[in-house]
Amino acid sequence: MTRPNIIHILVDDLGYGDFGCFNNGLSETPFLDQFIQESTCLSQHYTSSPVCNPSRASLLTGRYPQRTGSIDTLEWRGLERLDLNEVTIADILQGAGYRTGLIGKWHLGAFDPRYKPENRGFSEAICFRGGMHDYYDWRLESSDRVYRADGRYLTDYWTDEAIDFLKRSPKDPFYLHLTYNAPHTPLQAPEEDLAVFRDRNDLSAAVKTLYAMIRRLDRNVGRLLEQVEKLGLHENTLIVFSSDNGPQFGGKGDDCLDRFNCQLHGSKGSTYEGGIRVPAIVRWPAGLQQSKAGDSTFFHMCDWLPTLLSMAGIEAPAHLKFDGVDQSRALRGEFSDYTPQRCWQWNRYDPLIEYNAAIRDGDWKLVRPFVPEAFEVPDIKWLDVSMYNPEHFIENGIITDPAPEVAMPQPPPVELYNLKEDPLEQNNLAFYRPQRVKKMESELQAWFEDVCEDLAKTRRD
Repeated sequence: MTRPNIIHILVDDLGYGDFGCFNNGLSETPFLDQFIQESTCLSQHYTSSPVCNPSRASLLTGRYPQRTGSIDTLEWRGLERLDLNEVTIADILQGAGYRTGLIGKWHLGAFDPRYKPENRGFSEAICFRGGMHDYYDWRLESSDRVYRADGRYLTDYWTDEAIDFLKRSPKDPFYLHLTYNAPHTPLQAPEEDLAVFRDRNDLSAAVKTLYAMIRRLDRNVGRLLEQVEKLGLHENTLIVFSSDNGPQFGGKGDDCLDRFNCQLHGSKGSTYEGGIRVPAIVRWPAGLQQSKAGDSTFFHMCDWLPTLLSMAGIEAPAHLKFDGVDQSRALRGEFSDYTPQRCWQWNRYDPLIEYNAAIRDGDWKLVRPFVPEAFEVPDIKWLDVSMYNPEHFIENGIITDPAPEVAMPQPPPVELYNLKEDPLEQNNLAFYRPQRVKKMESELQAWFEDVCEDLAKTRRD
């Protein structure tokens, strides 16, 4: 079989509950809903972090984010940087003859040219390199050029660039990583999309705008899929659509972003299911039959690299050490009861295993709960500089002062859930299963020490 073209569409802060087909029409996503009908939709797809860049690092390397050095979203401190020794899927595919492109949000090295996507395996790229961006007042980079806002809404711009990439593709296969920043804040949407939700009394003003952003995103995905069809690429193009983490909640009154997410516990930032269990849709007419395998396949963000390489018939360099596994057989509908043990942890500045961590082993999941202090960013003032005046950091370098101290409370008691019987994490069994808690705590600690040993090495290098 001819090697497939690969398009991986990664969106930002989207949950299962943001699809119209899952929320009984609260939002408006006809093109994504139709795409689900034509594809395999994974119902147990997990990101590797409850926030943006760590999960993106895992997607590109097949490794836990702590190993890669990309541990937090704060680009003004360089904490989002993907270590220069890491090999990406773009590196491997480029070496195998693929034309590789990155369009959209990068967030794996904002201010140092060594970390540009063009130096990480992408033969071409146009992006913003930080963590979030204005949808109208934008500043984008491509190689050594800077592009300023031209009146287009940023989600539309990404799709225009992606279509241009497809039209310029020669006969050689391509890998396009299209990373929409929607529906991440700031909450901005075109008037025609806002008008659809303006009179809805069941939604906060913030959710109305967010659903308008998702409506626009949906139509842009539809535009892209239409072009794939028109260009005769439909049959042999493997398309993955996924989110980097769960939906952002929070805020009060009209600023509240809380919304339906299929009753999953938690949201962006937490290691409960609502923060790390996210949508993924896979379609490849020439190589995959539409399958219900997604209903039972436990799929982790680290698995995409080895899985996509397998589907393309490409062997990874032997010296690379992946945390992910090849899930191509499961996607092809072959029965698999393989559920590797997986772990998660995230907090600001430096990893702390006592807070916001989890381990899943089969049906069991142990959680060390999130606390608000783990989310605090005392130097948040630098976010606007990063978004609107990145030249400050390009010229002066990142902040190297010690991270501000945050007073952390006593860690909350651990929690234990059986996800087969209790997928919404409502029934904490820690008190009734002390031996299982002890075992899983020990395994979580061992995982943490292992990945942080690699993190320490990236910092020494």
